[in-house]
Amino acid sequence: MIVAVELGLIYAVMALGVYLTFRILNFPDLTVDGSFTTGAAVAAISIINGVPPLLATLAAFAAGLAAGWVTGILHTKGKINGLLAGILTMIALYSINLRIMGKANLPLLRQDTLLTPLRDAGFLGSAVGILVFAIIALAIKLVIDWFLHTDLGLSLQATGDNEQMIRSFGVSTDRTKILGLALSNGLVALCGAMIAQYQGFADIGMGIGLILAGLASVIIGQAIFGSRVIFVATLAVVLGSVLYRVVIQLALQAGLNPNDMKLISAVLVVIALVLPQLKVFRKVQGLANMKKSLTGATESAGAKV
Repeated sequence: MIVAVELGLIYAVMALGVYLTFRILNFPDLTVDGSFTTGAAVAAISIINGVPPLLATLAAFAAGLAAGWVTGILHTKGKINGLLAGILTMIALYSINLRIMGKANLPLLRQDTLLTPLRDAGFLGSAVGILVFAIIALAIKLVIDWFLHTDLGLSLQATGDNEQMIRSFGVSTDRTKILGLALSNGLVALCGAMIAQYQGFADIGMGIGLILAGLASVIIGQAIFGSRVIFVATLAVVLGSVLYRVVIQLALQAGLNPNDMKLISAVLVVIALVLPQLKVFRKVQGLANMKKSLTGATESAGAKV
């Protein structure tokens, strides 16, 4: 279970990237399945060839930026449907990733990585490991919060909310879309690099179906913890990623076949999407909101007295 929490915190970086496109830009980006593996491939081959692990991880981030930039160019300049643009880039990345790796699997077991000090000290799979990954995930979350409150970040949000309106103010929505897609896939590739170093290998198929895990983390987290403000929304994504991995681990411990993980993920997403629409859930949510309003009014009246 501790390993599940650690993985949830690492995958939270990927979920934050999905959040940027899925929630902020309102863009269905399927590049994620390819750019995740690209990050893992670039980091693995770089480390094997003697590049310092930190530089290898940064190179993976840069590769993800490039992948997202290609999708953005195809969509904005090539006038290709966003969903199709992501699929085209994802398909192309499969061959590119094979070219980068040279083969389908690259082991890192005898290589020094960013996580080697933690592994040698026996901190992986312990409370210390959870703390380290939590700090990394929360640091990236806070950077995203800060960015989304800058002028550029507000333009990004406005592009997803009302593209025509923000264009009327002279903002280039093409540039904001390309930037958002690049940052999103950069984070996804960064997560891929960290997962490769955590698991000790990079595999050509490690990104297949990953978009579903990202969407599950975003939807489940925001359905449970809320999404009214950016700070809460991004925190919900991080917690949703951890909760998703914990549920998967519980399902495996209950005796389900590991081959059913994708099915479990799909069921979780369906539940997270359908549950808020049920009348019972709406009534409970309405009562909770009413209670908050009454509490706030009571405190305000007490302060005036």
